[in-house]
Amino acid sequence: MEENSKIIEIENIAKIYKMGQELVHALRDVSVEILKNDYLAIMGPSGSGKSTLMNIIGCLDTPTKGKYHFKGLDVSDMNDNELAQIRNKEIGFVFQTFNLLARASALKNVELPLVYAGVNSSARQEIAEKTLIDVGLGDRIHHKPNELSGGQRQRVAIARALVTSPSIILADEPTGNLDSKTGVEILNLFHDLWLKGNTIILVTHEEKIARNAKRIIRLFDGLIESQEAV
Repeated sequence: MEENSKIIEIENIAKIYKMGQELVHALRDVSVEILKNDYLAIMGPSGSGKSTLMNIIGCLDTPTKGKYHFKGLDVSDMNDNELAQIRNKEIGFVFQTFNLLARASALKNVELPLVYAGVNSSARQEIAEKTLIDVGLGDRIHHKPNELSGGQRQRVAIARALVTSPSIILADEPTGNLDSKTGVEILNLFHDLWLKGNTIILVTHEEKIARNAKRIIRLFDGLIESQEAV
């Protein structure tokens, strides 16, 4: 395996939260490798640690112990500003609740990460338009979220995640607020993105959704219970 094909290397991480007088072990000794163009599903019931692992992978949280390398950089001990830089540049987030700005058009929503990246106005618009066309929303560029269906809103969210050409797309229950037909359409879009070379990490509690990935990691009580290729 080539070192540069590894995007993420997590070694023996644990995450412990203090709740009152009690210590909660959300993760215990978890090790994961994620390669370029991987399509990984992280599965587990409520309380299994999958959200904690997702937050650590997404640089939204840091482990209590263990090591996390992202493209060779040790992010385990980074401060908030350094973590924010990794998040903004390297990770595209897709959430169950879409998290779109209600008063902004699809175009303005997708441009937002490019604003933070310091991209000038005309280049932002051009990149955002192309990305919306790529996810099948070329005719909805100027629509606001309340003028779009649930599936279209999630496509806007996916375009926003893609617009900075991140190293990974991290999707948390991305079909959770969609009907089954629309959910299948969104999963087909993720499959197409994977075929184009994107690295996708899908967090879900549903077996049927997880089976769209190429590899499944199952968590239980903060430990990896099993790993399998699909």
